[in-house]
Amino acid sequence: MSYRSAFRPGLFEGQTVIVTGGGSGIGRCTAHELAAIGAVVAIVGRKAGKLEAVKAEIEEDGGKVSTHVCDIREEPEVQATIDAVLAQHGRIDGLVNNAGGQYRAELKTISTKGFEAVVRNNLTGGFIFMREVYTRWMETHGGSIVNIIADIWNGWPNFAHSGAARGGMLTLSQSAASEWAGSGVRVNTVAPGGIASSGFDTYTPEAFEEIRKVAKGVPMQRFGNEAEVSSVIVYLLSPASSYITGTCIRVDGGSPNARQTGTLASEAHVPAFDGFHRAVPTRS
Repeated sequence: MSYRSAFRPGLFEGQTVIVTGGGSGIGRCTAHELAAIGAVVAIVGRKAGKLEAVKAEIEEDGGKVSTHVCDIREEPEVQATIDAVLAQHGRIDGLVNNAGGQYRAELKTISTKGFEAVVRNNLTGGFIFMREVYTRWMETHGGSIVNIIADIWNGWPNFAHSGAARGGMLTLSQSAASEWAGSGVRVNTVAPGGIASSGFDTYTPEAFEEIRKVAKGVPMQRFGNEAEVSSVIVYLLSPASSYITGTCIRVDGGSPNARQTGTLASEAHVPAFDGFHRAVPTRS
């Protein structure tokens, strides 16, 4: 069995795409899909073991991949990683800024140190990667950048630190889209809502019980899956989106559109896109 991508085989033949946070979740899935349709994928993460496991999967499926251990929050590590990708593959056609993370906490309990750590993880690190990829390659050769944010519309109670960082990444991407268009670089964002992936398994049982309730407030009455996010990322990297930059595509089942004045469906009616052949069951 192989990845069941909605995109044609060979679409990314001859291209190299960096995927940060490629050792798990949405990043792992996206790396698989890109490799399945011809890209050479450079997966980036902090844990070598996780990256090597994904590398083995992709190579077993016939794809091409390299691994790069890097903390995106550390500028010298990012610079060294981009240099390594260029040395190994000779080009960088796409960047998927996916690495990030947060913890559940009431705003009044978040320390300044904790707030800054989440912002550095979800905004500053992405900025460093964007800037370095642009100045070291894309400014001269063009390319596409996709930054992953989150369902931040109307605020994000209990995740205010991450909401602030993701909102910053949204406007940063819009600014970069304007400044870098002259270099043939497109910059867009993807905003996943509740996605059943390995990220769910990082929360405590108590926190997850609260997260589980979210699905009932989604018009489509379910969580999304990794493949449904990956397909949008791949679209934004592809030539089919060549006139799209500075925009954000939500992958959230319509969550921000739910209003108390209306009545939501009582069950899911749109089946999930079952594209990822190596998807790992998670809590949902």
